[in-house]
Amino acid sequence: MSPASRADCEALDAADALGRLRRQFRIPEGLIYLDGNSLGPVPESVSGALAQAVERDWGRGLVRSWNNADWIELPQRIGAAIARLIGAEADEVIVADSTSVNLFKVLSAALRMRPDRAVILSEPGNFPTDLYIAQGLIEQLGGRHTLRLVERDALGQAIGPDVAAVMLTQVDYRSGHRLDLEAISARARAAGAITIWDLAHSAGAFEVDLNAAGADFAVGCGYKYLNGGPGAPAFLFVARRHQQAFTQPLSGWMGHARPFAFETGYQPASGIGRYLCGTPPVLSMIALERGVDTVLAALGHGGMAALRAKSVALCELFIEQVERRCAAFGLTLASPRDASSRGSQVSFASADGDSGYAIIQALIARGVIGDFRAPDILRFGFAPLYVRHVDAWDAAEALAEIMRTEAWNRPEFLTRQAVT
Repeated sequence: MSPASRADCEALDAADALGRLRRQFRIPEGLIYLDGNSLGPVPESVSGALAQAVERDWGRGLVRSWNNADWIELPQRIGAAIARLIGAEADEVIVADSTSVNLFKVLSAALRMRPDRAVILSEPGNFPTDLYIAQGLIEQLGGRHTLRLVERDALGQAIGPDVAAVMLTQVDYRSGHRLDLEAISARARAAGAITIWDLAHSAGAFEVDLNAAGADFAVGCGYKYLNGGPGAPAFLFVARRHQQAFTQPLSGWMGHARPFAFETGYQPASGIGRYLCGTPPVLSMIALERGVDTVLAALGHGGMAALRAKSVALCELFIEQVERRCAAFGLTLASPRDASSRGSQVSFASADGDSGYAIIQALIARGVIGDFRAPDILRFGFAPLYVRHVDAWDAAEALAEIMRTEAWNRPEFLTRQAVT
């Protein structure tokens, strides 16, 4: 049963076994942070880790720290940690580059693995960078391939014998709608197609089991639910059965079998190491490692199942309170009502884009941080590592007050900034 009062929310927070994990983060007093689905907050441990890396390892160790501080193993080490959160083996995940670059790698490989097929299947609501990468790769390959976009509810029927790769984001970045990764992967496998999953809004938010689903490839970013910091390196997953057959389109020196032999010809490393390209960004990776640690800490407090249960409770509370308080103000639920079809976010559609953007700006001015996504989506992330029940209650109350008073209808809130 959803809490009926703020006091009920306080009681739930006091009894929450995950509540102590909030202390892992530096969240300003009085701020309600509901944008971890865009950028996770800074872990308390990051400052010390970076200071040590700068002052001791870089400052005094200098180039020796590639060995002495084990910088060279960061991509594999953090990849193995992320593997624990997405249902993969330690040697199936590596950290490198950005989500877009990693998608280019695995999509290129998937098309080479299915040379007799010419269709990349996706959906029009996929995150734009994924579609852009596919379009660019198609052009580079001479236009022989086609990007076919179908609506989410028709994806299963659209996977036919001409489909080389099924390229999807599990959780829709606007609405939070969650695809059935296991069912779609099974359908693709039966049709002989390769699956590529973007886990940007999944990894660290709820249980993902890539190997149980029989997924082929996956990519994801490090700065959302993994709390790795702005522009944190991304990760990629390659099922072990594909690793030796994978052709790396970005054959950089770090993916070479012997990078420090400095040979003229490229020879790919065996296993997951071949998916590296250039030199790893050490300081960014150190921050990401601390961010991943914050999620791993939940494994000792009920694991991803406990995180998911709390996420669902927070989202349900917020939906109920917003609909009860804002029914007369033109906000409509844009996320699935069924929690099993929803990620760890809640989205509401506004009457129009201008008012939607302004509403979010007015909320931010009151210390409630969500974000806006065109054309008309108010988006709120509920990362259960640090979001409390009282946060969901207070955010709904602040939103209702802004709508009731039309406090959003002010020039400073209606003026668009570069980042929305």
